Amino acid sequence: MKHSRIFLTAGLTLILFITATAQENQKLNLRDIWASAKFYPRSVQSMYPMNDGVHYTVLENGKINRYSYKKKSEPKTLLKESDLKLANEDKKINIEDYSFNSDESKILITDNQESIYRHSTKGYFYIWDRDEEKLTPLSDESKGKQRLAEFSPDGKHIAFVRKNNVFIVNWKTGEEIQVTHDGEKNKIINGTTDWVYEEEFSFTKGFQWSPKGDHLAFYRFDESHVKMFQMTLYENKLYPVEERFKYPKAGEDNSIVSIHVYDLNKKNAKTMDVGEETDQYIPRIKWTNTNHLLAIQRLNRLQNNLDVLFANANDGSSEVVYHEENPYYIDIDDHWTFMEDDSFIFTSEKDGYNHIYHINSDGKEKQITRGDWVVTDVKGVDQENNRIYYISTETSPLERNLYKINLDGSKKERITKKKGTHSVEFSGDFSYFLDSWSTADHPPVHAIYKENGEQVEVLQDNQAIVDRMKDYNFSGMEFIKVPTENDIKMNGFIIKPHDFDKDKEYPLLMFTYGGPGSQEVSNSWGYFNYIWFEYMAQQGYIVACVDNRGTGYRGQEYKKSTYLELGKLETIDQINAAKHFKEYPYIDSARIGMFGWSYGGYMTLLALTKGADHFSTGVAVAPVTNWRYYDNIYTERFMRTPQENGENYDDNSPLSHVSKLKGDLFLVHGGADDNVHPQNSMMLIKKMVQQNKDFDMMLYPNKNHGIYGGYTRLHLFNKITEFIKENL
Repeated sequence: MKHSRIFLTAGLTLILFITATAQENQKLNLRDIWASAKFYPRSVQSMYPMNDGVHYTVLENGKINRYSYKKKSEPKTLLKESDLKLANEDKKINIEDYSFNSDESKILITDNQESIYRHSTKGYFYIWDRDEEKLTPLSDESKGKQRLAEFSPDGKHIAFVRKNNVFIVNWKTGEEIQVTHDGEKNKIINGTTDWVYEEEFSFTKGFQWSPKGDHLAFYRFDESHVKMFQMTLYENKLYPVEERFKYPKAGEDNSIVSIHVYDLNKKNAKTMDVGEETDQYIPRIKWTNTNHLLAIQRLNRLQNNLDVLFANANDGSSEVVYHEENPYYIDIDDHWTFMEDDSFIFTSEKDGYNHIYHINSDGKEKQITRGDWVVTDVKGVDQENNRIYYISTETSPLERNLYKINLDGSKKERITKKKGTHSVEFSGDFSYFLDSWSTADHPPVHAIYKENGEQVEVLQDNQAIVDRMKDYNFSGMEFIKVPTENDIKMNGFIIKPHDFDKDKEYPLLMFTYGGPGSQEVSNSWGYFNYIWFEYMAQQGYIVACVDNRGTGYRGQEYKKSTYLELGKLETIDQINAAKHFKEYPYIDSARIGMFGWSYGGYMTLLALTKGADHFSTGVAVAPVTNWRYYDNIYTERFMRTPQENGENYDDNSPLSHVSKLKGDLFLVHGGADDNVHPQNSMMLIKKMVQQNKDFDMMLYPNKNHGIYGGYTRLHLFNKITEFIKENL
């Protein structure tokens, strides 16, 4: 608060003292966290590097602005929303997203997007001709919204998906080719993915342009035999709406997936040979640098055998050029870059840690990075200089830094120097990069750097949030090591009240996720969760989190130690963590609670049942209650099928341990959760009622796995906080 300068010096001194004291005593409230942007850091939105290597564009306030990497400069506006007028129409068009064609003379605008599932959307697309300053709709909007529109590499065509069919538009002539005609909801999908591929293989664009832009490879999903799941939506209608979609649960039938290539010159499609087995996965496709040669990843249903096929787009024939097996499972990622000779850069955990390999087209390979640390991302391959840029955990599993290394494994160099977590995006020629850096106690700082690590310009420092954290007396996060079985030390963090007194006893709230390959304990900004943890510390709680066995970034054996027995070792580790915390003289051993969401909800239920002697209170949001109810790609990767491993599905299911529950439980679920279905909570409720177990519950109608929208999160955390204060 600012004060007028008319006060006398003595009065001004007194007022400044009172103001400073008030600031020191400011307390967080839930509205600060969940209903305002007070602690939400600013970022750089929709940033795209341009072809010249020295400029990038950013979407700001309805404008696409161009900036220079080289130096601070005023932006040049390339396009603003007020320019977007269709002939003979008066409707407003917003720039929600955008992309350029190959020579950057055209901009593809996305507007009026709506979500389908967690990652998928549909909307309307428009082409802006920068030379003619003319706007054209991608397609007839009366036929429905479009999805995934993308320019061909030669810039002549745009491919998109509508109503499960693939279309190609010649943007100049307006000619529209319908490539497929058999698309049908809950039956046939072309050019995009089914629910389970979207969720578990993390992609929705099911087509790829060839290097010359004269072939389009695309996925086809036949989900005819996949069983249907249904959810009830409550609208302002007399009768509720039933939403039905295909969802393959563990052990059940999957879509049959095939890969096809459409030839724009011959105007026909060929089916690629992916083998006779149909009960398998095709998690990635990618064109090589040979125009007719399509690379296809083929993964068996158990997800422990991976092949890379090279398929000839002209006749569909294929051959295996790479094979990998793993005693547990193989994770799929996007660390896959083709060199000019069609050899490729790939990552694998085959030596126990995720590292970079160079695979020749004849199958010979060379390991490029080595060590007891994990490559978490490959940011680019500079083929002109035979150099790879990557992010790794070499300094610590809790941190991420950018490195470069020569293709032959020589001259490795760390580029980012600050402790913490770095996320980077390079310019087109690797001369510059945008670094988004944060720590557990510092919000992201976005800055431009030269390739050698020299800072050019800070774009956003979020200093206002740093200052606000001081005003609100944030305690900060302390990293700790927590012991469990076999002399294993788990990574953890602890947050204490700002006025912590070691001679007092405090209740402990443990936050958990704990799922395979995940990480909650890291030296990075924790966004809303972190602010809420600080709020709970201000309310007199100690907050802690421990990454149990099965979590990621410490090597394959740690991550995959829970294979075939999800829930077993994780629960042992969380119980051992609770026992460890009980030894702290300032923690009340009778008041230890747990809070978790999704896999963390599953862990919370196991803690309150199998660990009932150690946890008195729990909040489980959207929990899995038996892996039989979850999707097959995720579940079978870690558990195999219920037909093979049913005993472990049930032994580590909270449903099998309801009789042990004796603490206070708050159960929360979204009524339209298409991911972890409400069925999970309903089956738990059924068991708890049968055994006369008391609990509290909140159901959010029409809300998905994220339980958000409007004041939903505020309402949810009001309920969670109130429950914890009353019971822990």
